[in-house]
Amino acid sequence: MAVTNNPLLQQIDAIAKEKGVEPDVIIGAVQDAIEAAARKRYKNETLRARFNQETGQIELCAVKRIVDEVTDPATQISLGEAQQLYGEEAEVDMEIEFPRPTEDLGRIAAQTAKQVIFQKVREAERENVYAEYSQRVGEVVSGVVKRFENGDIIMELGRVEAVLPRKEQSRAENYTVGDRIRAVIRGVNRSAKGPQIVLSRTDPALLIKLFEQEVPEIYDGTVIIRGAVREAGDRAKVGVYSRERDVDPVGACVGMKGTRVQSIIRELRGEKIDIVEWSDDPVLFVTNAISPAKVQRVSIVDDAEKVMEVIVEDRQLSLAIGKKGQNVRLAAKLTGWKIDIKSEEEKRREVEAQFGALEVGGSEAASNEEAASSSEAASSSEAASSEAAAPGGAEETAPEAEGAEAQASVAPAAEAVTPVAEAVEPAAEAVEPAAEETPAETPEPK
Repeated sequence: MAVTNNPLLQQIDAIAKEKGVEPDVIIGAVQDAIEAAARKRYKNETLRARFNQETGQIELCAVKRIVDEVTDPATQISLGEAQQLYGEEAEVDMEIEFPRPTEDLGRIAAQTAKQVIFQKVREAERENVYAEYSQRVGEVVSGVVKRFENGDIIMELGRVEAVLPRKEQSRAENYTVGDRIRAVIRGVNRSAKGPQIVLSRTDPALLIKLFEQEVPEIYDGTVIIRGAVREAGDRAKVGVYSRERDVDPVGACVGMKGTRVQSIIRELRGEKIDIVEWSDDPVLFVTNAISPAKVQRVSIVDDAEKVMEVIVEDRQLSLAIGKKGQNVRLAAKLTGWKIDIKSEEEKRREVEAQFGALEVGGSEAASNEEAASSSEAASSSEAASSEAAAPGGAEETAPEAEGAEAQASVAPAAEAVTPVAEAVEPAAEAVEPAAEETPAETPEPK
Protein backbone atom coordinates (compact mmCIF):
# COMPACT_ATOMS: atom_id res chain seq x y z
CA MET A 1 0.00 0.00 0.00
CA ALA A 2 1.52 3.30 -1.06
CA VAL A 3 0.53 5.34 1.96
CA THR A 4 1.05 3.55 5.29
CA ASN A 5 0.99 6.51 7.67
CA ASN A 6 -2.51 7.61 6.72
CA PRO A 7 -4.64 7.98 9.89
CA LEU A 8 -7.66 6.38 8.24
CA LEU A 9 -5.67 3.32 7.22
CA GLN A 10 -4.20 2.98 10.68
CA GLN A 11 -7.64 3.19 12.23
CA ILE A 12 -9.01 0.58 9.83
CA ASP A 13 -6.18 -1.82 10.68
CA ALA A 14 -6.70 -1.32 14.41
CA ILE A 15 -10.44 -2.00 14.18
CA ALA A 16 -9.85 -5.06 12.02
CA LYS A 17 -7.46 -6.56 14.58
CA GLU A 18 -9.73 -5.75 17.50
CA LYS A 19 -12.86 -7.23 15.96
CA GLY A 20 -11.11 -10.12 14.29
CA VAL A 21 -12.23 -9.22 10.76
CA GLU A 22 -10.40 -8.48 7.55
CA PRO A 23 -9.47 -4.86 6.71
CA ASP A 24 -11.42 -5.16 3.46
CA VAL A 25 -14.57 -5.64 5.49
CA ILE A 26 -13.91 -2.38 7.33
CA ILE A 27 -13.17 -0.57 4.07
CA GLY A 28 -16.42 -1.83 2.58
CA ALA A 29 -18.29 -0.66 5.66
CA VAL A 30 -16.74 2.82 5.32
CA GLN A 31 -17.71 3.03 1.65
CA ASP A 32 -21.31 2.02 2.43
CA ALA A 33 -21.38 4.59 5.24
CA ILE A 34 -20.22 7.43 2.96
CA GLU A 35 -22.83 6.50 0.36
CA ALA A 36 -25.59 6.39 2.98
CA ALA A 37 -24.54 9.76 4.39
CA ALA A 38 -24.27 11.40 0.96
CA ARG A 39 -27.79 10.37 -0.06
CA LYS A 40 -29.17 12.99 2.32
CA ARG A 41 -27.15 15.64 0.48
CA TYR A 42 -27.47 14.35 -3.10
CA LYS A 43 -30.93 12.88 -3.03
CA ASN A 44 -31.71 12.02 -6.67
CA GLU A 45 -28.28 10.98 -7.86
CA THR A 46 -26.77 7.52 -8.06
CA LEU A 47 -23.77 7.67 -5.74
CA ARG A 48 -20.70 5.47 -5.50
CA ALA A 49 -17.96 5.70 -2.86
CA ARG A 50 -14.51 4.24 -3.42
CA PHE A 51 -11.48 3.96 -1.18
CA ASN A 52 -8.30 5.17 -2.87
CA GLN A 53 -5.48 2.85 -1.83
CA GLU A 54 -2.81 5.31 -2.95
CA THR A 55 -4.04 8.43 -1.17
CA GLY A 56 -5.91 6.72 1.65
CA GLN A 57 -8.98 8.87 1.02
CA ILE A 58 -12.63 8.07 0.36
CA GLU A 59 -13.77 9.38 -3.04
CA LEU A 60 -17.45 10.06 -3.72
CA CYS A 61 -18.84 10.12 -7.28
CA ALA A 62 -22.19 10.55 -8.96
CA VAL A 63 -22.74 7.93 -11.66
CA LYS A 64 -24.59 8.76 -14.89
CA ARG A 65 -25.42 6.42 -17.75
CA ILE A 66 -24.98 7.46 -21.40
CA VAL A 67 -28.26 7.29 -23.35
CA ASP A 68 -29.55 8.50 -26.70
CA GLU A 69 -32.42 10.43 -25.16
CA VAL A 70 -32.24 11.78 -21.61
CA THR A 71 -35.32 11.27 -19.45
CA ASP A 72 -33.71 11.72 -15.99
CA PRO A 73 -30.90 14.30 -15.92
CA ALA A 74 -29.82 13.25 -12.41
CA THR A 75 -28.84 9.74 -13.50
CA GLN A 76 -28.49 10.03 -17.32
CA ILE A 77 -26.36 11.95 -19.81
CA SER A 78 -26.75 12.28 -23.56
CA LEU A 79 -24.27 10.74 -25.93
CA GLY A 80 -23.27 14.12 -27.34
CA GLU A 81 -22.41 15.56 -23.94
CA ALA A 82 -20.45 12.47 -23.04
CA GLN A 83 -18.44 12.66 -26.24
CA GLN A 84 -17.67 16.28 -25.55
CA LEU A 85 -16.28 15.29 -22.15
CA TYR A 86 -14.51 12.04 -23.02
CA GLY A 87 -14.20 12.12 -26.79
CA GLU A 88 -15.26 9.49 -29.27
CA GLU A 89 -14.67 6.66 -26.79
CA ALA A 90 -17.99 7.42 -25.11
CA GLU A 91 -20.74 5.02 -26.16
CA VAL A 92 -24.34 4.33 -25.20
CA ASP A 93 -24.84 2.37 -21.92
CA MET A 94 -21.46 3.37 -20.58
CA GLU A 95 -21.24 4.94 -17.12
CA ILE A 96 -19.50 8.20 -16.31
CA GLU A 97 -18.48 9.20 -12.78
CA PHE A 98 -18.67 12.82 -11.64
CA PRO A 99 -16.78 13.64 -8.41
CA ARG A 100 -18.75 15.01 -5.47
CA PRO A 101 -17.26 16.73 -2.42
CA THR A 102 -17.55 15.07 1.00
CA GLU A 103 -16.48 17.99 3.16
CA ASP A 104 -19.92 19.61 3.27
CA LEU A 105 -21.93 16.52 4.23
CA GLY A 106 -22.56 17.87 7.75
CA ARG A 107 -22.74 16.50 11.26
CA ILE A 108 -25.91 14.40 10.74
CA ALA A 109 -24.37 12.69 7.73
CA ALA A 110 -21.27 11.89 9.78
CA GLN A 111 -23.39 10.39 12.55
CA THR A 112 -25.22 8.26 9.97
CA ALA A 113 -21.91 7.08 8.57
CA LYS A 114 -20.73 6.12 12.04
CA GLN A 115 -23.84 4.02 12.71
CA VAL A 116 -23.50 2.28 9.36
CA ILE A 117 -19.87 1.44 10.04
CA PHE A 118 -20.69 0.01 13.47
CA GLN A 119 -23.53 -2.06 12.04
CA LYS A 120 -21.46 -3.48 9.20
CA VAL A 121 -18.56 -4.31 11.49
CA ARG A 122 -20.89 -5.97 14.00
CA GLU A 123 -22.50 -8.09 11.29
CA ALA A 124 -19.10 -9.15 9.99
CA GLU A 125 -17.98 -10.02 13.49
CA ARG A 126 -21.09 -12.14 14.16
CA GLU A 127 -20.62 -13.99 10.88
CA ASN A 128 -17.06 -14.80 11.84
CA VAL A 129 -18.14 -16.03 15.27
CA TYR A 130 -20.85 -18.20 13.74
CA ALA A 131 -18.46 -19.65 11.15
CA GLU A 132 -15.91 -20.46 13.82
CA TYR A 133 -18.08 -21.89 16.60
CA SER A 134 -20.83 -23.59 14.59
CA GLN A 135 -18.28 -26.29 13.78
CA ARG A 136 -17.43 -26.72 17.47
CA VAL A 137 -20.85 -27.60 18.87
CA GLY A 138 -20.37 -30.30 21.50
CA GLU A 139 -16.86 -29.21 22.48
CA VAL A 140 -15.88 -28.24 26.01
CA VAL A 141 -14.60 -24.69 26.38
CA SER A 142 -13.29 -22.75 29.33
CA GLY A 143 -14.42 -19.22 30.12
CA VAL A 144 -14.49 -16.60 32.84
CA VAL A 145 -17.66 -15.28 34.46
CA LYS A 146 -18.08 -11.69 33.35
CA ARG A 147 -21.49 -10.62 34.62
CA PHE A 148 -25.01 -11.82 35.48
CA GLU A 149 -28.17 -10.93 33.54
CA ASN A 150 -31.57 -12.07 34.91
CA GLY A 151 -30.12 -15.32 36.20
CA ASP A 152 -28.10 -16.00 33.06
CA ILE A 153 -24.31 -15.99 33.28
CA ILE A 154 -22.37 -14.04 30.63
CA MET A 155 -18.97 -15.62 30.10
CA GLU A 156 -15.95 -14.39 28.22
CA LEU A 157 -14.38 -16.86 25.80
CA GLY A 158 -11.31 -15.02 24.66
CA ARG A 159 -12.53 -12.14 22.52
CA VAL A 160 -16.17 -13.24 22.29
CA GLU A 161 -18.96 -13.55 24.82
CA ALA A 162 -21.09 -16.58 25.55
CA VAL A 163 -24.21 -17.08 27.65
CA LEU A 164 -24.91 -19.83 30.18
CA PRO A 165 -28.72 -19.78 30.60
CA ARG A 166 -30.32 -20.46 33.94
CA LYS A 167 -31.93 -23.69 32.70
CA GLU A 168 -28.50 -24.97 31.64
CA GLN A 169 -26.98 -24.39 35.07
CA SER A 170 -26.65 -27.07 37.72
CA ARG A 171 -28.60 -26.59 40.93
CA ALA A 172 -25.57 -27.52 43.02
CA GLU A 173 -23.36 -24.80 41.56
CA ASN A 174 -22.91 -21.15 42.49
CA TYR A 175 -20.52 -18.76 40.78
CA THR A 176 -19.12 -15.29 41.25
CA VAL A 177 -17.58 -12.83 38.84
CA GLY A 178 -14.11 -13.97 37.85
CA ASP A 179 -14.69 -17.71 38.33
CA ARG A 180 -13.42 -19.97 35.56
CA ILE A 181 -16.00 -22.44 34.24
CA ARG A 182 -15.79 -25.34 31.82
CA ALA A 183 -18.95 -25.87 29.79
CA VAL A 184 -20.01 -27.56 26.57
CA ILE A 185 -21.10 -25.57 23.52
CA ARG A 186 -24.78 -26.38 23.03
CA GLY A 187 -25.51 -24.16 20.04
CA VAL A 188 -24.65 -21.01 18.10
CA ASN A 189 -27.25 -18.44 17.04
CA ARG A 190 -26.71 -16.39 13.91
CA SER A 191 -29.32 -13.64 14.24
CA ALA A 192 -29.90 -13.45 17.99
CA LYS A 193 -29.17 -10.26 19.87
CA GLY A 194 -26.53 -10.44 22.54
CA PRO A 195 -24.12 -13.39 22.86
CA GLN A 196 -24.42 -15.91 20.06
CA ILE A 197 -22.78 -18.89 21.78
CA VAL A 198 -25.01 -20.88 24.14
CA LEU A 199 -23.24 -23.00 26.77
CA SER A 200 -24.50 -25.77 29.04
CA ARG A 201 -23.43 -27.38 32.30
CA THR A 202 -26.29 -29.93 32.37
CA ASP A 203 -25.89 -31.58 28.97
CA PRO A 204 -24.67 -35.23 29.03
CA ALA A 205 -22.18 -34.23 26.34
CA LEU A 206 -20.22 -32.38 29.04
CA LEU A 207 -19.89 -35.60 31.03
CA ILE A 208 -18.75 -37.53 27.95
CA LYS A 209 -16.14 -34.90 27.04
CA LEU A 210 -14.81 -34.82 30.60
CA PHE A 211 -14.35 -38.60 30.50
CA GLU A 212 -12.55 -38.28 27.16
CA GLN A 213 -10.17 -35.76 28.71
CA GLU A 214 -9.52 -37.78 31.87
CA VAL A 215 -9.49 -41.38 30.53
CA PRO A 216 -6.86 -42.17 27.86
CA GLU A 217 -8.60 -45.43 26.92
CA ILE A 218 -11.71 -43.47 25.91
CA TYR A 219 -9.66 -40.90 24.00
CA ASP A 220 -7.85 -43.55 21.91
CA GLY A 221 -11.04 -45.56 21.30
CA THR A 222 -10.25 -48.67 23.37
CA VAL A 223 -13.20 -47.95 25.66
CA ILE A 224 -16.39 -46.54 24.15
CA ILE A 225 -19.11 -44.62 25.94
CA ARG A 226 -22.38 -46.08 24.65
CA GLY A 227 -24.66 -43.76 26.59
CA ALA A 228 -24.80 -41.16 29.34
CA VAL A 229 -27.74 -39.68 31.26
CA ARG A 230 -27.72 -37.02 33.94
CA GLU A 231 -29.80 -35.24 36.49
CA ALA A 232 -27.39 -32.36 36.91
CA GLY A 233 -26.14 -31.83 40.43
CA ASP A 234 -27.51 -35.12 41.77
CA ARG A 235 -26.60 -38.25 39.83
CA ALA A 236 -25.41 -39.54 36.47
CA LYS A 237 -25.07 -42.94 34.80
CA VAL A 238 -22.58 -43.83 32.07
CA GLY A 239 -22.63 -47.03 29.99
CA VAL A 240 -19.16 -48.07 28.80
CA TYR A 241 -17.95 -50.88 26.55
CA SER A 242 -14.45 -52.22 25.87
CA ARG A 243 -13.26 -53.29 22.43
CA GLU A 244 -10.48 -55.39 23.97
CA ARG A 245 -11.19 -58.34 26.19
CA ASP A 246 -8.26 -57.65 28.50
CA VAL A 247 -9.38 -54.08 29.28
CA ASP A 248 -11.98 -53.58 32.00
CA PRO A 249 -14.09 -50.59 30.88
CA VAL A 250 -15.39 -49.77 34.36
CA GLY A 251 -11.97 -50.01 35.96
CA ALA A 252 -10.40 -47.85 33.24
CA CYS A 253 -12.94 -45.10 33.89
CA VAL A 254 -12.66 -45.28 37.66
CA GLY A 255 -8.85 -45.24 37.68
CA MET A 256 -6.40 -46.14 40.40
CA LYS A 257 -8.18 -45.61 43.71
CA GLY A 258 -10.85 -43.63 41.84
CA THR A 259 -8.51 -40.81 40.80
CA ARG A 260 -9.96 -40.41 37.29
CA VAL A 261 -13.61 -40.34 38.23
CA GLN A 262 -12.95 -38.20 41.30
CA SER A 263 -11.53 -35.39 39.17
CA ILE A 264 -14.74 -35.44 37.10
CA ILE A 265 -16.87 -35.44 40.25
CA ARG A 266 -14.98 -32.39 41.53
CA GLU A 267 -15.52 -30.61 38.21
CA LEU A 268 -19.28 -31.34 38.47
CA ARG A 269 -19.41 -30.09 42.08
CA GLY A 270 -19.96 -33.45 43.78
CA GLU A 271 -22.37 -35.06 41.32
CA LYS A 272 -22.52 -38.85 41.88
CA ILE A 273 -21.53 -40.92 38.84
CA ASP A 274 -22.47 -44.59 38.29
CA ILE A 275 -20.27 -46.30 35.69
CA VAL A 276 -21.94 -49.46 34.36
CA GLU A 277 -20.82 -51.96 31.75
CA TRP A 278 -22.83 -51.92 28.53
CA SER A 279 -24.14 -55.22 27.13
CA ASP A 280 -26.04 -56.41 24.07
CA ASP A 281 -28.24 -58.51 26.34
CA PRO A 282 -30.98 -56.18 27.63
CA VAL A 283 -31.49 -58.26 30.78
CA LEU A 284 -27.81 -58.05 31.71
CA PHE A 285 -27.64 -54.36 30.77
CA VAL A 286 -30.65 -53.52 32.97
CA THR A 287 -29.15 -55.57 35.80
CA ASN A 288 -25.96 -53.53 35.57
CA ALA A 289 -27.82 -50.22 35.20
CA ILE A 290 -29.79 -50.73 38.44
CA SER A 291 -26.53 -50.69 40.40
CA PRO A 292 -25.63 -50.10 43.20
CA ALA A 293 -28.71 -52.20 44.05
CA LYS A 294 -28.40 -56.00 43.70
CA VAL A 295 -30.98 -57.63 41.44
CA GLN A 296 -32.47 -61.05 42.19
CA ARG A 297 -34.02 -61.74 38.79
CA VAL A 298 -35.15 -59.89 35.68
CA SER A 299 -37.93 -60.90 33.32
CA ILE A 300 -39.13 -59.31 30.08
CA VAL A 301 -42.84 -58.53 30.30
CA ASP A 302 -43.36 -57.08 26.80
CA ASP A 303 -40.57 -57.20 24.26
CA ALA A 304 -42.37 -55.02 21.72
CA GLU A 305 -43.10 -52.23 24.21
CA LYS A 306 -39.76 -52.79 25.99
CA VAL A 307 -41.22 -53.42 29.43
CA MET A 308 -39.13 -55.30 31.99
CA GLU A 309 -39.83 -56.47 35.54
CA VAL A 310 -37.01 -56.43 38.09
CA ILE A 311 -37.21 -58.28 41.41
CA VAL A 312 -34.93 -57.20 44.27
CA GLU A 313 -34.64 -58.07 47.93
CA ASP A 314 -36.91 -56.26 50.35
CA ARG A 315 -34.04 -54.33 51.88
CA GLN A 316 -32.69 -53.40 48.41
CA LEU A 317 -35.98 -51.93 47.14
CA SER A 318 -35.38 -48.35 48.30
CA LEU A 319 -31.81 -48.42 46.99
CA ALA A 320 -32.96 -49.71 43.59
CA ILE A 321 -35.65 -47.05 43.26
CA GLY A 322 -33.42 -44.25 44.52
CA LYS A 323 -34.29 -40.85 45.90
CA LYS A 324 -37.63 -39.83 44.38
CA GLY A 325 -37.22 -42.62 41.81
CA GLN A 326 -33.96 -41.16 40.54
CA ASN A 327 -31.98 -44.40 40.20
CA VAL A 328 -34.61 -46.34 38.28
CA ARG A 329 -35.45 -43.28 36.18
CA LEU A 330 -31.83 -42.86 35.07
CA ALA A 331 -31.53 -46.61 34.44
CA ALA A 332 -34.63 -46.52 32.23
CA LYS A 333 -33.23 -43.59 30.24
CA LEU A 334 -29.87 -45.28 29.83
CA THR A 335 -31.22 -48.66 28.72
CA GLY A 336 -34.28 -47.50 26.82
CA TRP A 337 -36.53 -49.99 28.67
CA LYS A 338 -39.48 -49.36 30.97
CA ILE A 339 -38.47 -50.87 34.31
CA ASP A 340 -40.96 -52.05 36.94
CA ILE A 341 -39.16 -52.75 40.23
CA LYS A 342 -40.78 -54.99 42.83
CA SER A 343 -39.61 -56.51 46.09
CA GLU A 344 -39.74 -60.25 46.72
CA GLU A 345 -42.52 -59.84 49.29
CA GLU A 346 -44.57 -57.74 46.88
CA LYS A 347 -44.05 -60.28 44.11
CA ARG A 348 -45.02 -63.14 46.45
CA ARG A 349 -48.27 -61.39 47.40
CA GLU A 350 -48.99 -60.74 43.76
CA VAL A 351 -48.48 -64.42 42.86
CA GLU A 352 -50.67 -65.53 45.77
CA ALA A 353 -53.39 -63.17 44.67
CA GLN A 354 -53.19 -64.56 41.16
CA PHE A 355 -53.42 -68.16 42.44
CA GLY A 356 -56.35 -67.18 44.66
CA ALA A 357 -58.12 -65.68 41.71
CA LEU A 358 -57.48 -68.84 39.71
CA GLU A 359 -58.87 -71.05 42.53
CA VAL A 360 -61.97 -68.91 42.90
CA GLY A 361 -62.46 -69.02 39.20
CA GLY A 362 -62.01 -72.83 39.15
CA SER A 363 -64.55 -73.41 41.95
CA GLU A 364 -67.05 -71.17 40.24
CA ALA A 365 -66.51 -73.04 36.99
CA ALA A 366 -66.96 -76.40 38.78
CA SER A 367 -70.20 -75.27 40.45
CA ASN A 368 -71.43 -73.98 37.15
CA GLU A 369 -70.65 -77.33 35.54
CA GLU A 370 -72.46 -79.23 38.33
CA ALA A 371 -75.50 -77.02 38.02
CA ALA A 372 -75.49 -77.49 34.28
CA SER A 373 -75.15 -81.28 34.58
CA SER A 374 -77.95 -81.50 37.20
CA SER A 375 -80.25 -79.43 35.05
CA GLU A 376 -79.47 -81.64 32.07
CA ALA A 377 -80.19 -84.78 34.15
CA ALA A 378 -83.49 -83.37 35.38
CA SER A 379 -84.58 -82.46 31.91
CA SER A 380 -83.61 -85.90 30.57
CA SER A 381 -85.52 -87.69 33.39
CA GLU A 382 -88.61 -85.65 32.72
CA ALA A 383 -88.42 -86.52 29.06
CA ALA A 384 -88.01 -90.23 29.84
CA SER A 385 -90.98 -90.28 32.22
CA SER A 386 -93.18 -88.61 29.68
CA GLU A 387 -92.17 -91.16 27.05
CA ALA A 388 -92.84 -94.09 29.46
CA ALA A 389 -96.30 -92.79 30.40
CA ALA A 390 -97.60 -92.87 26.84
CA PRO A 391 -97.09 -96.73 26.10
CA GLY A 392 -98.47 -97.87 29.55
CA GLY A 393 -101.86 -96.23 28.98
CA ALA A 394 -102.20 -97.99 25.64
CA GLU A 395 -101.49 -101.39 27.24
CA GLU A 396 -104.09 -100.78 29.93
CA THR A 397 -106.69 -99.86 27.33
CA ALA A 398 -106.08 -103.07 25.32
CA PRO A 399 -107.07 -105.56 28.14
CA GLU A 400 -110.17 -103.56 28.86
CA ALA A 401 -111.16 -103.90 25.23
CA GLU A 402 -110.43 -107.67 25.29
CA GLY A 403 -112.55 -108.14 28.45
CA ALA A 404 -115.45 -106.36 26.86
CA GLU A 405 -115.18 -108.63 23.82
CA ALA A 406 -115.03 -111.76 26.09
CA GLN A 407 -118.08 -110.66 27.98
CA ALA A 408 -119.86 -110.08 24.70
CA SER A 409 -119.00 -113.69 23.52
CA VAL A 410 -119.86 -115.39 26.87
CA ALA A 411 -123.38 -114.00 26.97
CA PRO A 412 -124.82 -116.29 24.15
CA ALA A 413 -123.11 -119.35 25.65
CA ALA A 414 -124.76 -118.70 29.00
CA GLU A 415 -128.10 -118.43 27.34
CA ALA A 416 -127.53 -121.81 25.61
CA VAL A 417 -126.50 -123.62 28.84
CA THR A 418 -129.64 -122.57 30.77
CA PRO A 419 -132.06 -125.16 29.10
CA VAL A 420 -129.53 -127.93 29.62
CA ALA A 421 -129.32 -127.14 33.29
CA GLU A 422 -133.11 -127.19 33.60
CA ALA A 423 -133.20 -130.64 31.92
CA VAL A 424 -130.56 -132.11 34.20
CA GLU A 425 -132.24 -131.07 37.46
CA PRO A 426 -134.98 -133.97 37.43
CA ALA A 427 -132.29 -136.53 36.76
CA ALA A 428 -130.37 -135.31 39.72
CA GLU A 429 -133.39 -135.52 41.96
CA ALA A 430 -133.99 -139.16 40.87
CA VAL A 431 -130.42 -140.16 41.64
CA GLU A 432 -130.46 -138.83 45.23
CA PRO A 433 -132.78 -141.70 46.76
CA ALA A 434 -130.66 -144.43 45.24
CA ALA A 435 -127.60 -142.94 46.83
CA GLU A 436 -129.17 -142.98 50.23
CA GLU A 437 -130.11 -146.71 49.99
CA THR A 438 -126.64 -148.00 48.92
CA PRO A 439 -124.07 -147.59 51.75
CA ALA A 440 -120.64 -146.36 50.78
CA GLU A 441 -117.74 -148.84 50.81
CA THR A 442 -114.99 -148.18 53.30
CA PRO A 443 -111.55 -148.88 51.89
CA GLU A 444 -109.36 -151.25 53.83
CA PRO A 445 -105.98 -150.30 54.95
CA LYS A 446 -103.13 -152.07 53.23
